[in-house]
Amino acid sequence: MPVLPSPRGDLSSGLLAALTAGPPGPASPPLPVPDPGTDPWDEDLHLALYVCYELHYRGFAGVDPGWEWAPSLLSLRGALERRFLDGLHAETPVRPLGALLEDLLTEPRTGSGPSHRLLAAGSRQQAREYLVHRSLYHLKEADPQLWVVPRLTGAPRAAVMTVQFDEYGAGHPERAHARLFGEMMADFGLDPAYGHYVDAAAGPAFAVVNLMSMFGLHRALRGALVGQFAAVEIGSPPGAARLAAAFERLGAGPAGTLFYREHVEADAVHEQVVRHQVIAPMVEAEPELEADIAFGIAASTLTETRFARLLTEAWDAGASSLRGGALAAGR
Repeated sequence: MPVLPSPRGDLSSGLLAALTAGPPGPASPPLPVPDPGTDPWDEDLHLALYVCYELHYRGFAGVDPGWEWAPSLLSLRGALERRFLDGLHAETPVRPLGALLEDLLTEPRTGSGPSHRLLAAGSRQQAREYLVHRSLYHLKEADPQLWVVPRLTGAPRAAVMTVQFDEYGAGHPERAHARLFGEMMADFGLDPAYGHYVDAAAGPAFAVVNLMSMFGLHRALRGALVGQFAAVEIGSPPGAARLAAAFERLGAGPAGTLFYREHVEADAVHEQVVRHQVIAPMVEAEPELEADIAFGIAASTLTETRFARLLTEAWDAGASSLRGGALAAGR
């Protein structure tokens, strides 16, 4: 089990103090109450929300499992989620689902995001930083999306499981995408232990994975989760191809490129499944979910854009995108 991270402000500090004090109960320290005006992108807010969500995944060493469903913790989590959702709605313009899907299918002629930077002139250290941030999700790849399965029916549920079967290795645990990501990290000299680099990751990286967990854990947001699912599966092949080529240029061995090479092929198939076998029948059966799916795509794009900006601005300034420590210094 991973260890609890270090706090980054009053919200995460109060939460961590309660989790380490013992089982939830009348004697537990009071949990913090987020200010209604808290920035929805605040790093402290997102670390606290990430910790709340991780209690539903692997948990933490030394934290009583009873905290997962403690009413006080769920109350805090709900308040954090409302701030995050408010921010997402405020910054995602309403657009038709068809237009958003078309955008995902259209690869721009030029780009300046992390995959473009790493391919053109990125350093091995910058590749390591990228993997550290992405490890928050990819070491549990497909787990957040799996929450939506019991909230779907018929063809969409079967189609989602078709994709998920591939994500978990199609019956071969050594081919599971989370494991391939860990092997890629090791090829770059990084520790692939789950949660090892939480203290090194920055706020926008938490927002990307928190979005998935929030959508997955709420039945009311199942349409948004399908939108996020679509954004990942439809839009990833070109970026995955660039990253595989970039890592090969930077000296990665076969294990250091297999994860992204696998995604070039797999997601080219998955995008067809998601569009035609998940979204189309879902909208036909529940037309009211079309706007939610569109919101999920737009929100996923927004969080990824903010994450990309974190990396490119740091690299443009000749700085590390990590929060500090030996890894940020290139060791």
